[in-house]
Amino acid sequence: MQIGVPKETKDQEFRVGLSPASVRVLTESGHTVVVETNAGKGSGFTDNEYETAGAKIVSSPNLAWNQEMVVKVKEPLKTEYQFLQKGQLLFTYLHLAADRELTESLINSGVYAIAYETVEQPGINRLPLLTPMSIIAGRLAVQFGARFLERQQGGRGVLLGGVPGVKTGKVVILGGGVVGTEAARIAVGMGATVQILDVNVERLSYLETLFGSRVELLYSNSTHIESAVKEADLLIGAVLVVGKKAPILVSRDLVKQMRDGSVLVDVAVDQGGCVETLHSTSHTNPVYVDEGVVHYGVPNMPGAVPWTATQALNNSTLPYVVQLANLGIKALENNAALAKGLNVENHRLVHPAVQEVFPDLV
Repeated sequence: MQIGVPKETKDQEFRVGLSPASVRVLTESGHTVVVETNAGKGSGFTDNEYETAGAKIVSSPNLAWNQEMVVKVKEPLKTEYQFLQKGQLLFTYLHLAADRELTESLINSGVYAIAYETVEQPGINRLPLLTPMSIIAGRLAVQFGARFLERQQGGRGVLLGGVPGVKTGKVVILGGGVVGTEAARIAVGMGATVQILDVNVERLSYLETLFGSRVELLYSNSTHIESAVKEADLLIGAVLVVGKKAPILVSRDLVKQMRDGSVLVDVAVDQGGCVETLHSTSHTNPVYVDEGVVHYGVPNMPGAVPWTATQALNNSTLPYVVQLANLGIKALENNAALAKGLNVENHRLVHPAVQEVFPDLV
């Protein structure tokens, strides 16, 4: 199969769909890999490394896109819609529930669009292609939150770990999944006071085995959310409903009741966000202030650490890429997890969760 790897175009997105190591696996199996020049530069991979791995380097995005399958990291942007081709396999993060225009463009193009975030298997690691980036995003949420709590960045001037004689900062995490767990891990390590709220009692029990008394675990309801959010120095949104828009858990009225200079980081922003006042930002302009609270809404947070993130993502995506390269769309017949990743197929919207969001497109 002919596989294209274009350079990412999202603001300061330095990850790349395939690493040279992944390219080598594919070329040694007889597949052709075409990589846009400098596609891997931001992740620390040179064109020469790709050529050594067997890839062909091309000078323009249209040449990288003009292949049977395209492997990316983030969703196609408006400037890339022109490259979508009928019958083409597109394998990347899509997050369609928060983007009607992209959904319509994929349907109109006739591509087979498989989303990393909806590839789903049974068991603990049920979202295998979302998990590695969720781990990174969860850890970065606290790292970025701590930075923007600094006074020079517009925050309250709170040190999360505190010092002897001064109380620690309070981190409130909405959602106890992978993102929430990793955020708590970092916040606890920094010495902060940490609360996690989740609706899954079994998950809360599991988190107790991880953190013991170091984290306060609360059932997520309106009363607990209101009480916790008001006292938060750093609020982290970590809510996930597979394929659907995130529910709004924090209203504008509740944001008003937070202290001025508090920080809000919503990792769920690529699915619409769980805070009413939050909208997408970018690595170039990551924050804004609304109701006195610093809002951070970058949808591609792991793009800040591309050397780590690209390799972590490839470790999980490569087996699926190989299956698609070997069998094409028929790979979905042999892999139920991969089949659940299919969002758009030959001019049709087929993922049930996204269909619920856009019923008029079905």
